[in-house]
Amino acid sequence: MRGCFECCIKCLGGVPYASLVATILCFSGVALFCGCGHVALAGTVAILEQHFSTNTSDHALLSEVIQLMQYVIYGIASFFFLYGIILLAEGFYTTSAVKELHGEFKTTACGRCISGMFVFLTYVLGVAWLGVFGFSAVPVFMFYNIWSTCEVIKSPQTNGTAGVEQICVDIRQYGIIPWNAFPGRICGSALENICNTNEFYMSYHLFIVACAGAGATVIALIHFLMILSSNWAYLKDASKMQAYQDIKAKEEQELQDIQSRSKEQLNSYT
Repeated sequence: MRGCFECCIKCLGGVPYASLVATILCFSGVALFCGCGHVALAGTVAILEQHFSTNTSDHALLSEVIQLMQYVIYGIASFFFLYGIILLAEGFYTTSAVKELHGEFKTTACGRCISGMFVFLTYVLGVAWLGVFGFSAVPVFMFYNIWSTCEVIKSPQTNGTAGVEQICVDIRQYGIIPWNAFPGRICGSALENICNTNEFYMSYHLFIVACAGAGATVIALIHFLMILSSNWAYLKDASKMQAYQDIKAKEEQELQDIQSRSKEQLNSYT
């Protein structure tokens, strides 16, 4: 029983917890961004078609772009699922706990090169996801402006007055549909009805969650970058130690050979 307990403790000591936390955070962030973003984009198209751009040709380009973005989301989800597993495996094989479990291991130039490549690739992906995080905040800003306008319409100061119909939202000013799109501008009670629809409520909150998921992914990639940099430095130090031990072993072997030859010569003289 004691041996089994010690074995479990030893195995748990070999888990790279930092890489595991970063992987879970990365998977969660990418899942939130991809899942919520995909549904929110579909809801946005429905709102535009039903209220802001009744002519299909006016928003045909936008529909194609959104459809392309949805396909890109599928690719992002697949890529980061594989990349997260690869980084987690790299964490298992470079952590010092694994070295203690399986004894000294030989670090090669190829292994150090692969670790350096992961550092560079993770840095590039982190910069790219900063752009994605900023881009995902744009629809949140747009939906927030529409929602805040609806709140003004619902407020007691304006509700029921003639000025309500003069409070409008022109979606064309955001550049997502052309200026000749009809109607493009919604005012008063019609705008309030849009804000009360399930599509608007779900899309608004899903865009917020997607933006939060992109932020979590950025944090996970920064975490991965710190881990990979530490692992690369560890492999670099291990290679130096390995070279030192090889030279020391070679010198000891040469010394032993000299001593053995000296003893043989003494024995031949006697």
